[in-house]
Amino acid sequence: MPALPEAGHSRRNPASRKAILDAAFELVAEVGYSKLGIEAIAARAGVGKQTIYRWWPSKGAVLLDAYLARTQGDAGDEAALPDSGDLRADLIAVLQATVAELRDPTFAVPLRALTVAVLEDPELAAEYERRLDAPMREMKKARLRAAQNAGQLPDDLDLDVAVDLLFAPVAQKWSTTGEPPSEDYVRTLVETVLAGLTRSAEGIPSAGM
Repeated sequence: MPALPEAGHSRRNPASRKAILDAAFELVAEVGYSKLGIEAIAARAGVGKQTIYRWWPSKGAVLLDAYLARTQGDAGDEAALPDSGDLRADLIAVLQATVAELRDPTFAVPLRALTVAVLEDPELAAEYERRLDAPMREMKKARLRAAQNAGQLPDDLDLDVAVDLLFAPVAQKWSTTGEPPSEDYVRTLVETVLAGLTRSAEGIPSAGM
């Protein structure tokens, strides 16, 4: 399978590319991933299906670019989590924004479709990891690293584990129940996890084995 195009990559016809990505994003929300087809995307976009096949190897690849185009926009490498100096407030704000997005079918349905697509296509899964999941994880780690530098988190904290503790429960609830958690759950989650993570930073030794 050929390498997937980078989000925002210049095309011979940028207008056609945008029309294709918009069509894929809209159609998957209307009909679901299983019924999404290249022919339907081409018809909605007003292009020939061979145009799509020249640029993308599968409908999943089109959808990944469409999702990235909608969610990342022009942020690129400048994207970062908020840093007001109040770690608790920043994390709650980020997670509540995530919950709001997961409640919006316009974004939730394409994202759920992508989670299905990557399970069926290892190469698409690798692209999803490289272009979406890994950059998001690095942004989260960068915010926690800033908190470490400010003395709000222990210097020896494993940031990968901390990211999982803070963010994975929201995704898990959404993937297993079909509904994101409540805002109250988000606040309790952040407060509970930070209470554990900050024990060493406050001079309280961790429990020994």
